[in-house]
Amino acid sequence: MTSKRLGVTVTVVLLLSLIACAVWDQTRTFDTPQKTSIGYEPVEGDIVFQSLPWHELTEAIEGSTGSPYSHVGVVALDRGRWVVIEAIGPTIETPLEKWINRGRHRAAAVYRLDPKYADQIPAFIDAARDYLGRPYDTRYRMDDEAIYCSELVYKAFKRTTGESMGELVKLGDLNWQPYTATIRKYEGGDPPLDREMITPRDLAKAEQLELVFDNGVKR
Repeated sequence: MTSKRLGVTVTVVLLLSLIACAVWDQTRTFDTPQKTSIGYEPVEGDIVFQSLPWHELTEAIEGSTGSPYSHVGVVALDRGRWVVIEAIGPTIETPLEKWINRGRHRAAAVYRLDPKYADQIPAFIDAARDYLGRPYDTRYRMDDEAIYCSELVYKAFKRTTGESMGELVKLGDLNWQPYTATIRKYEGGDPPLDREMITPRDLAKAEQLELVFDNGVKR
């Protein structure tokens, strides 16, 4: 082989190696753990809960459910970086570390799907991404016009598996009375006590999930 042809071959091999490295970097999964600043090692499909900064809606969610969980999202990979798919304002993908930093005391609780759902996680994440850009529902209805955080996770999982993640509850079954003014403000009328919803608390109780990390989520 001539030196010229040898040089071309070496160049091609180097380029292919660089491309392969780039592709691996963009598609790496949880087989390559990346521990976050709080010690959590993310896995695609994890359901992450947190307490949001204090706000009247945060207080109403946590107070009426008796739970420190006021927000929830789904962990996914996006071109090699960890993100959380979440309904907060419009449904968006937020870098995982930014999501952690937003929570009160940088605390998070992580629930992981039973291993039997491993093959369905890609479809579960795709179903959650189908809601990207959907506006946030401050009335907490189960229609598709707008969507709230736990509804996003619940619907994406149900579309993928046909199963319910957690149990729907009625507003009237919660401790809603102390938050009547807030509910009336966002509802534009009397509290809809028969309205069914999926709360972060009830999502976390789902039989498909196991708590794998908690660095101190509390009210």
